[in-house]
Amino acid sequence: MITKQHKDIAQSAMTFALKNGCQATRISIITANNNSFEYRDLQLDKLQQSTENKLYIELFVDGKYGSFSTNRINDKHEIESFIKDGILSTRYLAPDLCRQLPNADRYYKSNGEDLDLCDNSFDSIKTSNKLEITKQVVEEIYDKDERIISISASYDDGIGAEYMVTSNGFEAESYDSAFSLVASVSLKTEGDARAESYWYDNSIYWNDLIKEGIGKKAFDRALQKIGQRKIQSGQYQMLLDNTLSFRLLSPMIAAMYGSSLQQKNSFLLDKLGEEITSKKLTIRDTPHLKKAFGARRFDGEGVATSQRDIIKEGVLHTYFIDTYNSLKMGIDPTIGSPSILNVAKGNRSFDEILLSIEKGIWVTGFNGGNSNPTTGDFSFGVEGFLIEKGKISTPVSEMNITGNMLELWTSLEEAGNDPRTNTSWRIPSLLFSNVNFSGL
Repeated sequence: MITKQHKDIAQSAMTFALKNGCQATRISIITANNNSFEYRDLQLDKLQQSTENKLYIELFVDGKYGSFSTNRINDKHEIESFIKDGILSTRYLAPDLCRQLPNADRYYKSNGEDLDLCDNSFDSIKTSNKLEITKQVVEEIYDKDERIISISASYDDGIGAEYMVTSNGFEAESYDSAFSLVASVSLKTEGDARAESYWYDNSIYWNDLIKEGIGKKAFDRALQKIGQRKIQSGQYQMLLDNTLSFRLLSPMIAAMYGSSLQQKNSFLLDKLGEEITSKKLTIRDTPHLKKAFGARRFDGEGVATSQRDIIKEGVLHTYFIDTYNSLKMGIDPTIGSPSILNVAKGNRSFDEILLSIEKGIWVTGFNGGNSNPTTGDFSFGVEGFLIEKGKISTPVSEMNITGNMLELWTSLEEAGNDPRTNTSWRIPSLLFSNVNFSGL
């Protein structure tokens, strides 16, 4: 965790950089402790534990910019030598006057309120307990079915802290922890194909981590896939599972970044204030939710976060513009990146939406593909299940969906009421109309 010594190291490094040719600097001290275990069947296959102490420094020297990091932070003379070398290297770079620290009035100023993002019991949780719950994931289904080829269960956790200070007045620290448990199952089927699936849970607090039923859920999802095949090409309604809705939202969010806009590599260029999706879509950035993945008081520049509309009833309200790209583009900055994406929930559950579909495909997995960031054209391999008259029928695979992102999101019919809350992208099941599927 961050100690007084860490803060003294950062402050001393900042003073030294300013005395030796820097006009401005931003320094972070980052500490982390991570553990990772994996069982394959009933054998412990991986056990990894690591710690990190790193100093990251950004140097602004005579209109030039350089960034450097070191994990040798306990020797003052070594740090000073590291900074001198960094300043010397930066002087060789081309000038870029848009590389600046944010205006000080945009910085987060602490009011002492905690977002509850760190489990203080982290160090007291025994390794034996972590190994036990990981092995139990396998034991839930081990030898339960002769079609099981392999089972793997992995556990990961981490606790970290960051202290950031800048030469123009910012100072703050943050803490977080995370726990994850994942099961993967592979089943033997007719022919050479395998039916494979997974399930997982994530949490910020150990006591909130779901530790039972992960293996059983992965096994049940794999069983559903037995008999997968292609079906007839055509336009279908598409019900996108809430575990992977982010895969189709991600290209939209990426197109809102200042780096893409400034390079004119975005299909959302000059779309601010325009209707770009169905009116059924509203997305808010809600960075101050307590005990939530993605919650934060400030971004990577130290700029204060705030709740904001990204898309409201189909209209684009926000670009993600950091200081550098705001100066490059000659526009006002907003925030460097989103924190917690909350898609407004609809009124119906997944099951209720499913019952209303006459003929569609429930997409439960993506198998490669790409999206063109400039045009928005996409092609993705998908798998899932055919829906006929409100019922799940044939498992499908080796099919592609193709189209354009703006056209796809204009065809959004409905959002469900079932977002998963163990992620920073809280997106429910989504129903689209007239999506092009290619198969047979």
